[in-house]
This record gives sequence, structure tokens and C-alpha cells, in this order.
Amino acid sequence: MTGETIELIVLSTTKVGENALVVHTLSREWGRRGFLVRSGAKAGMSRFLPLNILEAEVVENPKSELWSLRNIGPKDALSGIRNNIHKNTMTLFLSEVLLRTLKDGTNEDGLFDWCVGSILTLDALESDFTNFHIRFLLEFAGALGFRPTLQDIAPFAGENLQRLKPFLETSFEESMLLPLSGENRNTLCEVLLQYLSYHTDTNIQVKSLQVLRELYR
Repeated sequence: MTGETIELIVLSTTKVGENALVVHTLSREWGRRGFLVRSGAKAGMSRFLPLNILEAEVVENPKSELWSLRNIGPKDALSGIRNNIHKNTMTLFLSEVLLRTLKDGTNEDGLFDWCVGSILTLDALESDFTNFHIRFLLEFAGALGFRPTLQDIAPFAGENLQRLKPFLETSFEESMLLPLSGENRNTLCEVLLQYLSYHTDTNIQVKSLQVLRELYR
């Protein structure tokens, strides 16, 4: 049975045999869900880069919960991200945070649209985006339903609370301009991952965090 065309955000892929992938996605209709894609061409793999926004047709499988995607195409080119190594590295990290935090079937109201808006914002920023991932983690907590306050985040932040405070009290544009060293950014990132782990009851181990540390050391 063939379903309608929907929008999906790519979180990661898992190779299955020689000619297939399971694409782990986030969508408005299905939340976090994996779909099977028959694809042997390496050139087609660029469609499945982290945080790509796709349009695809869902094909249901009556014999399996693993449904398929076909007629897959990009919803947005995201050239502002794909032509920038720093933004690409950031999307590796952010997509893995989403993958590790959201369990299969998770479908928080408004989460997909918030993610799309965040991705398009990162794509559009021409400069001053080195604090983007910190703001993303804070807003992600809000999108999951537990908007952080200073009091709430203090046990995790410790002496870093004053560095986080402006992110909670200023506009997005102002928070992008906050002066931080690479070490400070990395520390705040780790604090917020601990905070998210606690509130989602999930041990969020993000492998790409080390890549981000190298980028901002």
C-alpha cells in the first residue's frame, strides 16, 4: 500500500547488504522512524547527509514494520551548509544528538517543524554561527517540553552557569555574538548534553562530540 509524499529530516543511515540502506529520519507524520531505501549508487548517498530535508513517498509493507521510501528528492538544497566545513561538522553533531535523544516512535507536537526551522536558520547564517549548537541544544530542550531555567540548569552547569545565563536571557541574534573560547563552547555543550540526558532519562553518548571539540579547541 502506497502512502502520501511527506517531508523527512535525515538523522543517519545504516547500510543493509549491498544495495539498501535504513535511513533514520524525523517526520511530522511518523516522528523518529527508520525507512528502507533501495540504493546501490554511491552518487545518491549525498541525499542522505545529516539533517538533509527530503521529500519522499512512503510505501507501506504489510509484512513488516520497516516500510520503504521511493521518489526521494531534496526539499531544500541547504547549499549554505554543504559548502561550509564548519556547518557540516555541526550538522554531524546535531543530527547525532537528535538520533541519540529521540527514541523510535517519538513524535512530539511541533518538534519536526522546529527542527526544519533550525536547519534553515543555520543554512542562512553567513557568519557568527559558532554558538549555534549551544542555542540549538537549549531550544531542543524546549521543543521536548522542558524549557530550561537558570534554577533548573544550575546543578549541571556549576561554575559555567554565568556563561550559560546570556543564552537563556538574550535573543537568538544576540546569543550568536556572545564571546566564548573554543574550550568554553565545548564545556557548555557537555553541560547541556548532561541536562538533556537527565530530563529524557537517556544516556546521550554523542560520538561526533570529539569532532566538534577539535573544531572549537
